[in-house]
Amino acid sequence: MNMTPTEEVVENVTYDELFVGQSARLLRTLTLADIQAFAAVSGDTNPAHLDPDYANASLTHGVVAHGMWSGALISALLGTQFPGAGTIYLEQMLRFTKPVRVGDTLAVTVTVLSKDDAKKIVELDCQVVNQKGDRVLYGTARVLAPTHKVRLPRIHAPHIQLFDPEARFKDLLAMGADMEAVRCAVVHPCDIGSLSGAMDAARYGLLIPVLIGPQDRIRLLAEEGGIDLSGVEIISVEHSHAAAEKAAELAASGNVEVLMKGSLHTDEMIHAVLKQAKLRTGRRMSHVFRFDVPLYSKPLLITDAALNIHPTLAEKVDIIQNAIDFARIMGVDEPKVAILSAVETVNPNIPSTLDAAALCKMAERGQITGGILDGPLAFDNAISSEAAEIKHIQSVVAGHADILAVPDLESGNMLAKQLEYLAGASGSGLVLGARVPIALTSRADGPMNRVASALLAKLAAHHARRAQSRALRK
Repeated sequence: MNMTPTEEVVENVTYDELFVGQSARLLRTLTLADIQAFAAVSGDTNPAHLDPDYANASLTHGVVAHGMWSGALISALLGTQFPGAGTIYLEQMLRFTKPVRVGDTLAVTVTVLSKDDAKKIVELDCQVVNQKGDRVLYGTARVLAPTHKVRLPRIHAPHIQLFDPEARFKDLLAMGADMEAVRCAVVHPCDIGSLSGAMDAARYGLLIPVLIGPQDRIRLLAEEGGIDLSGVEIISVEHSHAAAEKAAELAASGNVEVLMKGSLHTDEMIHAVLKQAKLRTGRRMSHVFRFDVPLYSKPLLITDAALNIHPTLAEKVDIIQNAIDFARIMGVDEPKVAILSAVETVNPNIPSTLDAAALCKMAERGQITGGILDGPLAFDNAISSEAAEIKHIQSVVAGHADILAVPDLESGNMLAKQLEYLAGASGSGLVLGARVPIALTSRADGPMNRVASALLAKLAAHHARRAQSRALRK
């Protein structure tokens, strides 16, 4: 095999080269990512390894590594170094003597104990010692050693990208843990997804649902889905149009602080809201998606990918301002807004680049406040510092965007769905710009997405409460 001069080469140790007393050593420091990756690959999700609260109260007094993670280090040493390529495992006996914790550095040593010349079998002593000199694991291994010399380029293990949607979900819920649940009109919850989503949100302490729709149909759905509606207020109306109007009336009168879409068309819901003058703010209503993306370092907002089809420049001002205000509610003090287009230069033939340039100038003049805008930016240099550097883009937004402002609904909707279905992102969303937040869930949303959208609505509702209280004190 031909190898380039810069390639790292590994060489095995054949049976004939091995001798009794010969040894090899490997060092490895345990990280939390190692524990999570081992759990993901093995399926061993014992809470002693993954749940700090449980582990702290257990005999281990804290999170510890899986025992076989340490055992796997012995396998790594035998398979890659000593004897190396061509080694076949026959037997492994292990004794576990001490727990291994995050930050521990393990020294793995294997030593030849005996050789069987007839069968080419080697017995090895295996010792694993931590940085304190404590032995955490020991035993013996029997392997069939390689008989032919091999020199190969080192094979690098595939990169594992760890993403824990459940942990991200818990972090999101924690943002509203100290806030009381808000009354929410659930509009026409006449499918299992929307009804169970509302009741899940109630179970998490996010919402106090007021179900608006045909009562008999709602109760039948609950019975079919095993959903407990004990103590839940139901306002019975005949159809979805009447449900939307009733919900908007309740919001306008202050009887509910949040609206949640059930199994009705979005246009029907928004139209009912717009008919109520008390729900208008003078600002264009728009939708914001919030995504936890495995390969991005922080939550990402996308707007508008669900409501405004071809927004004008003036409408984009409101769309971006809504998103900035919401990002600030979510704890981002000065959100970075990337205004997307197909290219990162102004091109008269691409209207979205002209809008982007105008929006940035409007922000400089104080017509958009609270965030840092830059655009036009292509998607790659909006979220990748490396891509921005290659294209010589000097920008505090490029590669660090908190908000992606898309040119129109089509591009935004495709981007959002690609993140969810191809990139494994966890999404939720909210309609902003009215007096009350609107959780606009989709029929394809899972339970976690629906609850996350309810949490966003709860945060926005509490922010509106505080703003109203400040206004009354003035």
